Amino acid sequence: MNPVVTHQEFPVPTTPPPVSPRGTRAAAALAAVLALMTLLTACGADTGSASTSAGTTRVTIAGSDYLGGAPVYTATENGQWAANGLTPQVQSFATGRDALNAVLGGQAQYAVVGDLPAVSAVLAGRKIEIVAALSGFADWRLFTTAAASVTRFADLKGKKIGLPEGTNVQYALDGMLTAAGLKPGDVTLVNLAPNQVTAALARGDIDAGLTFPSFYDATKAALGAEYRELRYTGYTYRTLLVAAPGTAARTSTAVLRTLTTAARTAAKDPAAARKAVVAQAKGALQPGFVDAYYASYHYAVTLDEPLLKLLVAEGAWVKSTQKPAGTPDRATFLQHIDPAPLKSAAPQAVTLS
Repeated sequence: MNPVVTHQEFPVPTTPPPVSPRGTRAAAALAAVLALMTLLTACGADTGSASTSAGTTRVTIAGSDYLGGAPVYTATENGQWAANGLTPQVQSFATGRDALNAVLGGQAQYAVVGDLPAVSAVLAGRKIEIVAALSGFADWRLFTTAAASVTRFADLKGKKIGLPEGTNVQYALDGMLTAAGLKPGDVTLVNLAPNQVTAALARGDIDAGLTFPSFYDATKAALGAEYRELRYTGYTYRTLLVAAPGTAARTSTAVLRTLTTAARTAAKDPAAARKAVVAQAKGALQPGFVDAYYASYHYAVTLDEPLLKLLVAEGAWVKSTQKPAGTPDRATFLQHIDPAPLKSAAPQAVTLS
């Protein structure tokens, strides 16, 4: 965001007064000072944490999931940032990976990102700081058709399953297979974009499919009487707030204090929170979808043991499927979790031992 520059206009005399050499030197000195101030202002515009003209601190947040990151959007819609001296600039990205790349590339201070992209980044040696989890989601659905004869997860053996590989839905599928006593090699994966799964099912190209929640309703509508689903709650996906290295602790504390307040406000009036998310989505989410799936998320700004255990488990899965260089153990992920800002903002929200 570029700084807003204001100026005043003064009347210009039609005949300028004579200028003495001393006055010329003073004017030159003043011009040099003004040029230096302009240069410093321009440099500060790129930092993402510069003070605004109102005396507040500007923070840039790369968002990717309106429902998972709802506290960010309800706080923005309700104007809750100002109470903690912040002016937000919330950017919108198509995926959590894109949002994370905005932080890694210096375009934003914070990113709203799913757990799996953060795990992959840590094991790839990228420097990020996880400062909080914002929500949890466990409403995973495997879609199939009556013709495929899949009535339980064990029936997936030998079947073709379409999904966007390398994403949270593939990790959820591994949980489904494990619960049924199956291995990844017992099924054939077909790599599809999230919006291609429904059509592939309808054509019979695949026997089952997994996609993102934003496509749940469309899949059910498209398959009609052939629609079947199996639900899985064994994996709680966490939406995280990730900070760029070197972000001031006091800024992160103010951000987390705002989001904690926003989550509490939303819990008291979920209907208003849903409307706030729809307003902030600016057409990207329809009210019907938000009303249907908002309750599938549990909102709480925390850093807890279940999160750390999940990161380690996902790390082992990423290590086995993508072969990154990092070691997926507790110590590795603790190095990328900064609990200090949340401890300052809401001490009871940090339960990591």
